[in-house]
Amino acid sequence: RWVLSPVCKGSRNFMSALRRAVEVDFKDKDKQKSQGLYLLTTGIPDQETHTISAYVAEACGGFDLQLHVCLFSVTNGTDSSGIIPARYANPRETANAFKEIVQAANGRFHWFGEAGIFENDDITSIISEMEKAKNYSQKCAFLVESLKQRS
Repeated sequence: RWVLSPVCKGSRNFMSALRRAVEVDFKDKDKQKSQGLYLLTTGIPDQETHTISAYVAEACGGFDLQLHVCLFSVTNGTDSSGIIPARYANPRETANAFKEIVQAANGRFHWFGEAGIFENDDITSIISEMEKAKNYSQKCAFLVESLKQRS
């Protein structure tokens, strides 16, 4: 029954939430080897991106803390009650803002929506490694072929 009772609510005051998480909730952060925060969001924070990025870089720089963002794009620019948020940005601008914030925090960015995955740092890394392996394999095949021709 308790699962049915929570109601989604809040604001896009990202700085307030982040400060609470970093300064209050991570009490024993010096004793931890690695910690991560995951932000699940549907829109851009109220604060400017450069302000958040600067704070995140400073907050995450003192110990091994990473901020990961999961952005879920909805099809329209309003929330479920039809109210436009205090700060509006289209999906691409929102994604770019969070990518900048995540880079400052050495985290990962995941962007998806009802249509599927738009961008995912993990998938991008895997594809990059696969491309490197393919290129390496091609170079090895060329080298082996060159050695065969000399023999």
